[in-house]
Amino acid sequence: MKKLSAILVSVVLGAVLITGCGAKQAGTQAEPEPTSIEQEQTSVEPEQTSVEQEQSSAEPEQTSTEPAETTAESVTVNVVALKGPTAMGMVDFMDKVDTGELTDNNYHFEIVAAVDEVTPRLVQGQADIAAVPANLASVLYNNTEGGVEVLAVNTLGVIYIVESGDTVSGISDLIGKTIYASGKGATPEYALNYILTQNGIDPENDLTIEWKSEHAECLSALMAEENAIAMLPQPFVTTAQTKSDRIRVALDLTEEWDKLGTDSALLTGVVVARKDFVESNPDAVAAFLEHYETSVKFVNENVEDAAALIEKYDIVPAAVAVKAVPNCNIVFVTGDEMKQKLSGYLAVLLEQNPKSVGGALPADDFYYIKE
Repeated sequence: MKKLSAILVSVVLGAVLITGCGAKQAGTQAEPEPTSIEQEQTSVEPEQTSVEQEQSSAEPEQTSTEPAETTAESVTVNVVALKGPTAMGMVDFMDKVDTGELTDNNYHFEIVAAVDEVTPRLVQGQADIAAVPANLASVLYNNTEGGVEVLAVNTLGVIYIVESGDTVSGISDLIGKTIYASGKGATPEYALNYILTQNGIDPENDLTIEWKSEHAECLSALMAEENAIAMLPQPFVTTAQTKSDRIRVALDLTEEWDKLGTDSALLTGVVVARKDFVESNPDAVAAFLEHYETSVKFVNENVEDAAALIEKYDIVPAAVAVKAVPNCNIVFVTGDEMKQKLSGYLAVLLEQNPKSVGGALPADDFYYIKE
């Protein structure tokens, strides 16, 4: 029990460092919240601090019902995902389970709003597979002594530089400007600083980054000022554009990262699994990945139908999803390519703040590569 308590405390503390700004400040004017995507880029102070409290929510709610028929070899697979792009790619998979089209295994899906709702489920074995922020996967690996494996990259970067004017067309145009941003001390800051410095721009002296506590504050500043510039994730970008036709995407930070020509990528989310589950159920893991790949392809190729499902599973409204999905960089990357992109990304984070990846880069057994 003492060891479990120590693991939970370490993991939750690690999650706070992933990609986040803090809780809302008192007196801040609330913007309509388009989704819980902020949880994939930001952190929330955990409300539960003891193992007994974590265990009080014994059985997670199930978004997907149990299929009527399963084979004799079927395996129960409990899946958890965060609201936002990392869950969007699963909606076709979830719908096929709910309608009884997929019955090879006993799939149960749950979509949650906060990172600290995911980690206890994995540690305690209530979840077998989870879609989580990319660096949290590394934190989990380090804090469970290699107890998780990453199965696939499911979301590339979703961070954009947007403006309410027309002054930015390249990274160099940010020199001398003020950028409103959230996520200081976490992934958004690390990604922005990396891209700036690799382009010869000093984040401390060549421009002003005004850090806000949350994305909603950045959106408010963007709406209030002419020629304002902000760093926002999807689908917040889409929501901003529905409020004003003056707001345009100036830079896609994923594209700017790729231009650097490194063996890495700007990532948002991955899918991880408990190592003991993978080792005990190799066929079920292979089936899950096959269905998941099909689902991602469906979402990207059938945006309107996917948007309806995204609303059905209460991720974001369909009207937002239909515009946001094409810019959410939902992917399915496995094997050696996954390892190359993710290991390079984690190396960048380690250099800027070792705590953001759990103190060290994961070993090779972190990466699920099927022989």
